[in-house]
Amino acid sequence: MLYTTYKMPTEGFSMSSIDRESHVIKAVPKELFIDGQWRSAQDDRTFPVADPATGETLCHVADASPRDAAVALDAAAKAQAAWAAHPPRRRSDILARAYEAMLERQDELALLMTLEMGKPLAESRGEIRYAADFLRWFSEEAVRVGGEYRLSPDGKTRFVTMRQPVGPTLVITPWNFPMAMGTRKLAPAIAAGCTTIVKPAPDTPLTMLALAAVLGEAGLPAGALNVLPTSRAADISGPLLRDGRIRKLSFTGSTAVGRHLIAQAGEQVLRVSMELGGNAPFIVFPDADLDAAVDGALLAKMRNIGEACTAANRFLIHADVLADFTDRLAVRMAGLSLGRGTEPGVTVGPLINPRAVTKVAELVDDAVRRGARVVTGNGPLEGPGNFFTPTVLTEVPLNARLVHEEIFGPIASVIPFSSDNDVVGIANDTEYGLVAYIYTRDLARAFDLSDRLEYGMVGVNTGLVSNAAAPFGGIKHSGIGREGGFEGIQEYLETKYVGIAT
Repeated sequence: MLYTTYKMPTEGFSMSSIDRESHVIKAVPKELFIDGQWRSAQDDRTFPVADPATGETLCHVADASPRDAAVALDAAAKAQAAWAAHPPRRRSDILARAYEAMLERQDELALLMTLEMGKPLAESRGEIRYAADFLRWFSEEAVRVGGEYRLSPDGKTRFVTMRQPVGPTLVITPWNFPMAMGTRKLAPAIAAGCTTIVKPAPDTPLTMLALAAVLGEAGLPAGALNVLPTSRAADISGPLLRDGRIRKLSFTGSTAVGRHLIAQAGEQVLRVSMELGGNAPFIVFPDADLDAAVDGALLAKMRNIGEACTAANRFLIHADVLADFTDRLAVRMAGLSLGRGTEPGVTVGPLINPRAVTKVAELVDDAVRRGARVVTGNGPLEGPGNFFTPTVLTEVPLNARLVHEEIFGPIASVIPFSSDNDVVGIANDTEYGLVAYIYTRDLARAFDLSDRLEYGMVGVNTGLVSNAAAPFGGIKHSGIGREGGFEGIQEYLETKYVGIAT
């Protein structure tokens, strides 16, 4: 089936909750988006999209094949020259229109995201607003791509540098922030003049398809954006990366998959941006405002049900305030309300799938076997749905798996420390380096630790570092490059130097 236009509905939200859910699912496209058109997969295959709160199938989505990927790449490559030549102001206007459209439709888009991903509606609305901010930010950056002019040291040559689009880009987005990770990558690509092929996560393809519809309505020309939902990721990404016409890869996901993709990208010497795993320490000193620290801990740990690369993994608490902080955190965690994200009052939704529940349970069981004590939490809940109760562990030994592995669930592991040097050593003892959190009233200490902590981002007295205007990214095995901020668009631009003899 072929669709040439699609418009996300903005009416009809006075109906019952069940009817609203059905309305939103029916309205979103289920096809591939290639060269400005909605298309079925060439082999007519589809795959199911499940509601993680119930396990029920929401719908079936077209399952892209390698042949579909080849058509999408042809479209992106064909459109690249014209899109790169598109006036910056027009690219800016497209992003600005998409920004306004997302805000107008945030209730529908949030509901769609909650249905396929599980997070509570309030968090989904927050993500839609956060995602829209990338469209606005890079609409402003689109008209500010500059260059330089300077004189050679001997005075005989003029140097002119210019910034040009990298070229067709493969974007691979995760399931945990399906809209924000989409706009965080697509907005700078659009602003820079790069055409894109997007492979969304198979758990959450609907949000990306809705974003494609919004961008299409906003005036994005055919071929500039192509979306390939698929259950056959390796069959799609491998041939695209080997083709030679793709010139950049942007990926958000696990470090293990990132390593594999970097190796594949290396065959064609592609530009890569990698936002990979995290193992964030949350450090609380004796002089911290404990009320603020606990508030920040809830935000850093439980945002997105703990399924975030920025989630606090290890709570490193000074021995002087260990008991007080642990008691306060346990009370707050125990008071959270589990349930389907569409229900009123729910603050914790389901994990994304049964595999996620199994992994979190294994990490908790391992920690307990090694000596950790459960302060609050009752483990996984019996179905339907992929629910795991918010859990606080104390007396966690440093050899427990969850100290070294990304948890991606509602588990807070509390570990004591006694000195600044002690906590820096513990915090840096990981292959990851995405974000660290510090709570202290001592500004000198905050700056000292910010220098010494081996992380790409540090939050001081805040549990939230993500902002469209800031450069998001990590070091070590947490990634390469930055997304957002002034730096974000540079990831999609190459520098060309022209020497002019005079």
